Amino acid sequence: MSSLNIAARLVGMAQRFPETLAVAEPDRRGNYKTMTFAELDTDTDRIAAALIGNGVRPGMRLALFVRYGIDFISLVFALCKAGATLVLIDPGMGIRRMLRCLAEVEPDGFVAVPSVHLARIFLKQQFPKAKHHLMVGHCCFWGGLSLETIRKNAGSIVSETKFEMIETTPDDLAAIIFTSGSTGLPKGVAFTHRIFETQVEEISKRYHIQPGEIDLACFPFFGLFDAAMGVTAIIPDMNPTRPAKVDPAKIVEAANRWKITQSFGSPALWNRVADYCAKTGKHLETLRRAVSAGAPVSATILAKLKRCIHPEGEIFTPYGATEALPTASISATEVLGETVAKTEQGAGVCVGTRFPTISWKIIKITDLPITRLKNAQELPVGEIGEIVVTGDQVTRYYVNRPEANAAAKMLDDENRVWHRMGDVGYLDSQDRFWFCGRKVHRVETPERTLFSIPCEAVFNQHPKIFRSALAGPMPRIFVEPFPEFFPKNKTEKRTLIAELLELAQKNPLTKSIKEIRILRHFPVDVRHNVKINRELLSTLR
Repeated sequence: MSSLNIAARLVGMAQRFPETLAVAEPDRRGNYKTMTFAELDTDTDRIAAALIGNGVRPGMRLALFVRYGIDFISLVFALCKAGATLVLIDPGMGIRRMLRCLAEVEPDGFVAVPSVHLARIFLKQQFPKAKHHLMVGHCCFWGGLSLETIRKNAGSIVSETKFEMIETTPDDLAAIIFTSGSTGLPKGVAFTHRIFETQVEEISKRYHIQPGEIDLACFPFFGLFDAAMGVTAIIPDMNPTRPAKVDPAKIVEAANRWKITQSFGSPALWNRVADYCAKTGKHLETLRRAVSAGAPVSATILAKLKRCIHPEGEIFTPYGATEALPTASISATEVLGETVAKTEQGAGVCVGTRFPTISWKIIKITDLPITRLKNAQELPVGEIGEIVVTGDQVTRYYVNRPEANAAAKMLDDENRVWHRMGDVGYLDSQDRFWFCGRKVHRVETPERTLFSIPCEAVFNQHPKIFRSALAGPMPRIFVEPFPEFFPKNKTEKRTLIAELLELAQKNPLTKSIKEIRILRHFPVDVRHNVKINRELLSTLR
């Protein structure tokens, strides 16, 4: 099998564009620390050499707990160059879940900030295999390998001979990335170098991303994709785990200061930025390509954002999951010009056409495992079922989770792995997928099955409602009004509920819903701050 290491893309960009800015990161004073592609390549070489010198061997699993920034990007590519398997866990999931995830992958070491190393030392019995560690940041008690020392002593760590990264194959494990656990327990998803390579190729081709562009990378993974595509990554002054709390003024300032051409952000982030621009009259003057994902992006947000980017700019909303990304994509122009009218009537959210490397089918909904694709009942165009996908960017398995693999993976006659996305919807005559919600969020009644997204669209039409959520076990709708329209007293509350119930009665999709609950804020996921935690809502009485 031929060799393939995703870090080779960074090496190639450093050779083609050595003096081009690769990444810029703000400090507390508003100044930016920067690295060119040549500097980033050299930095990752030094780190990889030091890791290997510290006993790291190909295939070892190293857990990375580092703040998003230049160090994060350097360390990811250094780990790939060393042939190690990167382990990424979202700290927002909570300490208990995080420890469970670490126990599942049995890390061989930690690349982390001082607080994580301190916790690791106290919990060392839980990580018996963890012997190879790298400190990121200053720590007075640390006597081992540190990123600070590597950079200070670069000349003595790397010989005059150019570092040669470890040769890996396309199917070697490059990373284990945990799902956010927004609809269940987090699972470790196995990523090979082939999967990362396909992701970079497909994203750059679909969106016509060219080397030399400038990206405001509001989500860590896009910072990594940028380095692999020859795009400058500007890291904004924000907490990437809290996009709903972002200071929009800082986003707009950075965008205009660096004259960005593209940016990826959560719908929650873009909602705040668009509102800020509308209030202040400011614009993202050079932004020609905005990308948003993590949950369905409302037409309201798309319309607001389109008004504050470059007049010829476009917004794209890719569809996928940690296990299969990218799967499909649609533009704001197509949504606002065509599909939104159907969405408002309960047709679901159109997420567009599939990427060329993806094959997909709609099968009859079942909660049971399916081992072979031929045992699934494929449904015709227009009929709601669960979507299953295959392709080079589709992950093959979860790490040490046989029950999850049985529930989500199946094989076809060519032994290709198909992933059950856990989403329901249908394909139209143009082979576009219309998303109708998560399979686990459907609510069964004696008369029919209610799907979350079509039902919620009916209530979202009310001018005072920001968003709504269907929850069981008996069909109920929870609504989150816009802050300025939250009921001030019992009379206003009763009036709003009566208006919403009247809406429900006018649509056959929602006629059976008799209970409305009003909440000031919905519980949301830890990664994008936009996926509604309907499981939690279902427990409310």
